[in-house]
Amino acid sequence: MNTTFAAEPAEAGERTGGCLCGRIRFTALGPATFAHTCACAHCQKLGGTPLMWWVGFGTVIWTGTSEPTWYETFEGEAKRGFCPTCGSRIAALDSDIREMGINVTALDDTSRTDLVPVHASFHENTVPWLLPAHRAEPGPTG
Repeated sequence: MNTTFAAEPAEAGERTGGCLCGRIRFTALGPATFAHTCACAHCQKLGGTPLMWWVGFGTVIWTGTSEPTWYETFEGEAKRGFCPTCGSRIAALDSDIREMGINVTALDDTSRTDLVPVHASFHENTVPWLLPAHRAEPGPTG
């Protein structure tokens, strides 16, 4: 499959990514927009984690053997894409946002500075131990 989601023409940059099992692969084009974390109850349940890390791209081209399965989280307003085989959370489409949201951890390279979160949605819902755990000494594996 080689279908394209395009919110607007790509301006610069190319990123690749995909799911854990490799069935879903994509190329994201254009600048990364509004990198942020979200700790809303919805993202916590969806991701099985205290927060999710999102970024927007104007163009996403699905290049793997499969495309995400979409779950409509808010009817007519928002849906989230995931791999039905391995369960990886990949993408988000929201009716009021032009770009496609990509779960940053689905990108092959998460080290670029334009992926550093510029906003923390629902930060008041963040679990209280998150910052202290982040500052803790590394364990025997890292």
